[in-house]
Amino acid sequence: MCKLGINIDHVATLRNARGESHPDPLRAAKILKDCNVDSITMHLREDRRHIKDDDIFLIKDKVDLPINLEIAPTEEMTKIALKLNPSSICFVPEKRMEVTTEGGLNVKSNLIKIDKLLNLLSNSKIKVACFIEPDLNQINSLKSLGIRTLEFHTGSYADAKKLNIMKQKLFLIQEAVQYATQLGFDCHAGHGLNYDNVSNIASIKEIKELNIGHFIIGEAIFSGLKNSISKMKEIINAARK
Repeated sequence: MCKLGINIDHVATLRNARGESHPDPLRAAKILKDCNVDSITMHLREDRRHIKDDDIFLIKDKVDLPINLEIAPTEEMTKIALKLNPSSICFVPEKRMEVTTEGGLNVKSNLIKIDKLLNLLSNSKIKVACFIEPDLNQINSLKSLGIRTLEFHTGSYADAKKLNIMKQKLFLIQEAVQYATQLGFDCHAGHGLNYDNVSNIASIKEIKELNIGHFIIGEAIFSGLKNSISKMKEIINAARK
């Protein structure tokens, strides 16, 4: 089966809009536990625009689910990750003015920086991944670092407005997944996935995990968080079969 991690960043986005305590990301994390999802994903951004430091430590203490912490590839954020000791971290790119993550991390141009961060993490048991475009050169760069888990950015596929473009983007993902798998990588994927487009990605049998956030949280406004997660799991499982 394909594992499912749920990103709860935008529960915090809604909370922060009023500068108060509701809705509570901890409550969302507890619902994820009830829904038997495989992990909680949280992106602790350098600008702290949604999830904050207190959130990640409180959820780690109160909810018995693996945490996948998304962070920028910096020494400051890596030291926070070491203090938290999540199950895994995923290095992602960040731009101050972006609305959301706009693409994959350019591993090739950040090799020295990432290698130094891997040295900081060398005595921990934290699994390390990078969020990248479905690009063979980026995969090769990850291999040279010794990282063996990656998450493919599916945004270009998800955002495609025309069927022929969507098919082209899907082919690139399929090709990259097959190449990475042959090199021994564990392949994950995420960004922009929803009820309508997730099946094509979930049907790629080499993909071991999907991380989905914004759509799930948005859909929860209309149907509730448990129902939106349940429906997503049904679609993913059906695609896998």
